[in-house]
Amino acid sequence: MQITKAEVVPIELKLAHPVQICCLPEIQAVTAVFLRLETRNGLNAWGCGVAHPDLTGEQPAEVLRACLACADLAPDLHPTLIEQSLARVRETVGEVAGALCAFDLALHDLLGLAASMPLYRLLGGYRNQIQTSATVPVSPLAESVERAEQRARSGFRMLKIKGGVNPDEDVQRVRAIHRALPSHTLRLDADGGYTVYQALEVARALRSELEMLEQPTPADDVDALRQVTRLSPVPVLADQSVRGPASALALASQHAASGLSVKVAGCGGLVNARQVDAIARAARLQTMVNCLIEPALSIAAGLSVALSSPNVSYCDLDGWLDLENDPTCPGFHLEDGWLVASDVPGLGCTVNLG
Repeated sequence: MQITKAEVVPIELKLAHPVQICCLPEIQAVTAVFLRLETRNGLNAWGCGVAHPDLTGEQPAEVLRACLACADLAPDLHPTLIEQSLARVRETVGEVAGALCAFDLALHDLLGLAASMPLYRLLGGYRNQIQTSATVPVSPLAESVERAEQRARSGFRMLKIKGGVNPDEDVQRVRAIHRALPSHTLRLDADGGYTVYQALEVARALRSELEMLEQPTPADDVDALRQVTRLSPVPVLADQSVRGPASALALASQHAASGLSVKVAGCGGLVNARQVDAIARAARLQTMVNCLIEPALSIAAGLSVALSSPNVSYCDLDGWLDLENDPTCPGFHLEDGWLVASDVPGLGCTVNLG
């Protein structure tokens, strides 16, 4: 089996509703760079990378250039020697996470196709479904409750409430959503917006309402995160502080969080994501498989990690739901807030680039 061709196509994916995240400008769209690998025997494998200067720190043009540069390498990449092939990609483009992710996903998809097995089974096959939260973005109180109720009507029983702009308002929003949906599991993601004092005040005020608190303090301040984790009455997960295996190891060694959140698209693909999960598992920390605003193809990769590992305790894979023009046709399906895998080989997705 030999790769004969690599096709690279960038698409701007628009959101049905603009998203507000703490400390960032309003997000109306992201760019996904899709990659198709074609083999001599007619297999077509798909990967993609996500680029947004505020979400990933990478410009779309940077990721596109890197993918195009690596496309010329495609015939020399070995479909079943993924680590070797990704080393070649890394030698060409360095640490451009979007490009690394695109080739990582496509090579894993091709491996699954060649083996005629769904990727989550090849990676471990611990389960075939997992419950996910749905995100409630930063918004005024009444709008937050309305968005939470909309998600609930769609079947979700777990909600991740975005915050970090105003701690007092975050407490009010969580309490209002809890009153409206008392049986729902609630998570609060501050996106690094709190001081240590603010984070502990919020955690103590909401100890009865929250399942966990995600990234309460700035991503680069590990000491602040460790202080909150030590004193918080609810579990604290590191998110933006986890940039890849090296940062995950540093956080784990310092016991700076109760768990580690990993984004496949953010850390450069499945190889790095699985290393983060392995570090968390060895350190007896919980893993959360998280996402960016990203197409369903990328969500399928995150789902493969979540389904393959017994250490994954939290799942937040809703990043494709509000995209208006995602060309992905996913193999997985959503049932009352549960993501359920299919038995389609590889990532299980098709992509229609029209």
